[in-house]
Amino acid sequence: MKYVRQFLIILLVTFLGEICRYLLPLPVPASIYGLLLLLAGLLTGVVKLEQVKDVSRFLIEIMPLMFIPASVGLLESWGALSGIFAKVLVITAVSTVLVMGVSGLVTQWIIRAERRKGK
Repeated sequence: MKYVRQFLIILLVTFLGEICRYLLPLPVPASIYGLLLLLAGLLTGVVKLEQVKDVSRFLIEIMPLMFIPASVGLLESWGALSGIFAKVLVITAVSTVLVMGVSGLVTQWIIRAERRKGK
């Protein structure tokens, strides 16, 4: 029952993100609104980490499976992509390196901040 409750909390936050996307005239995906709402809930204490921790770990563990439908969709739309394949490849490579670099820098910054806080 604990896992169902945790999953329902995550679904509620996701639903609230969908509502925000519908109400706010910004070009922001609903998933980003949901993540920001969950972050705000965790920071303010409205949502406790223990209330979502176990299901969150499970969802992160199965995340690679979530890319299978997207990959199949790319294979099915090969005809449309074949003309711009080189551009898509360059954009994918550049954005991947950029995301990896920014993620590494943010991680280093957080680790250093925690070390300073611990001293």
